[in-house]
Amino acid sequence: MNRTNTLQIRTPEGIVFSQLLAGPISRFLAWGIDFCIIAAATTVLSVVFIMLDLISAGFGQAIGLLVQFVLMIGYGIGFEWFKNGQTIGKRVLRLRVIDLQGLRMKPSQVVIRNLLRFVDMLPVFYLVGGLACIINRRGQRLGDLAANTIVVRIPRISEPDLDQLVAGKFNSLRHYPHLEARLRQRVSAQEAALALQALVRRDSLEPQARVQLFADIANHFRAKVDFPTEATEGIADEQYVRNVVDSLYRVNRSARKPEPEVVATAS
Repeated sequence: MNRTNTLQIRTPEGIVFSQLLAGPISRFLAWGIDFCIIAAATTVLSVVFIMLDLISAGFGQAIGLLVQFVLMIGYGIGFEWFKNGQTIGKRVLRLRVIDLQGLRMKPSQVVIRNLLRFVDMLPVFYLVGGLACIINRRGQRLGDLAANTIVVRIPRISEPDLDQLVAGKFNSLRHYPHLEARLRQRVSAQEAALALQALVRRDSLEPQARVQLFADIANHFRAKVDFPTEATEGIADEQYVRNVVDSLYRVNRSARKPEPEVVATAS
């Protein structure tokens, strides 16, 4: 079966995004980092287990096996659940687990893929899981197939030149600094990053999809703060989004900019 390096995701608006898929080697290295962390934690706790063995023979060993099992399963579930699909190893290697449709994983998916980790680890060193990754065109191990998940690579993307992106455009929102401040309070970093990336990638979108995308984003921000009619009348949706990005990222032209967080690359 032919392998692919990207996962193509089509939104209901007809916009196609691509996610870079993680390869078996990077995934194995990430697992190696996580394994070392779990092993280090187990080693530290082994002192406690030895003390328990002095109280009752075999009791410390039994507790140690139980704790090791909990660490092996709980480590992956905990980090992937609360850290948006990233364990420490995946974060170091810039990997993330997501739903096959490009969405954040549901708790049930996190549990399923981690419970099946023991099957993928058979007989040693992830042999079953590694073979599954090599054979599967999307690089999915058995746990991923059962949970309908995929592991993707997070590309390093340089911060866009905001001066070039929004400079030279009149921003009517600047006349209402109190409403701009309210907008910055109500808009999250993820929402700001989405608008910024839409502007960066606008030329790669189909005309109809581009119009619909900026209409949706503009309506989203209009619902956040109601600017006076004279500030928005006659402004196209794309220009309104550009004004919002200018207000969010270039506070008084000198304040610190929010850090963009890119989760998808337009294709």
